Amino acid sequence: MNIIVCAKQVVDASEMKIDSSTKRPILQGLSQKISDIDKNAVEEAIKIKEKHGGKITVIMIGPANAKERIKELLAMGVDEGVIVTTSDTIDYHMTATLLAEAMKKIGSYDIILCGEASTDLFSGQIGPRVAGLLNIPQLTYAQSVTAEKDKVTANRNMGANAVTSESTYPVLITVTKEINDPRLPSLMQILAAANKPIQEWTAESLSSGLQPLVETIELKGVTMERKNVIYKDDLDESVNKLVDNLAKEGVLGR
Repeated sequence: MNIIVCAKQVVDASEMKIDSSTKRPILQGLSQKISDIDKNAVEEAIKIKEKHGGKITVIMIGPANAKERIKELLAMGVDEGVIVTTSDTIDYHMTATLLAEAMKKIGSYDIILCGEASTDLFSGQIGPRVAGLLNIPQLTYAQSVTAEKDKVTANRNMGANAVTSESTYPVLITVTKEINDPRLPSLMQILAAANKPIQEWTAESLSSGLQPLVETIELKGVTMERKNVIYKDDLDESVNKLVDNLAKEGVLGR
């Protein structure tokens, strides 16, 4: 199996704070990490490789310093990394296009694995967009994956329903966080990762003149305030008041 995994470097949202005067998130100085669900995608790729053999390549779009994050994935068991360097001004259209062009340059692949969404923006767009650009089938929101010689089967979380789907190769699969628990590399694996190759390509070399189609005008934090309504009446009466007030707020249908 030739497997490609898409990964993204994101800020650690648990450390993020909001500027009280501007309501804008303070991003400077935040530590960087691999988006959590992308690590689940890497773990699933490793499991498939352990069963069928093959090669795993991880692709990341981002600044040159994202190489350090790629090394974490190499230590887990990825064979090689590719980083496509870009400017800070990039949207979903550019990201999906660059990923697809990088995959075309790599050439041969059986499975492309992505997290269902990144933990910073959580749009869930990249996997489906890439599959569309490559004109290959996609299996989204996979909770489990069974790769066989001629087909792959995925149990998919579709909200109220669980759906089992099959596909031939090549195929793009987006996985949920529930699919597995990513492994922690040993010290020897971390040291060995330094000898694994990381190729660096520029966005211009893959798609000359590519420009964003969406402009981000402003980014602000959302202020949430509690109403602090306390019901001290009889239990049944309090429940009725609560339901009535929730309905008035539009939380419940009447």
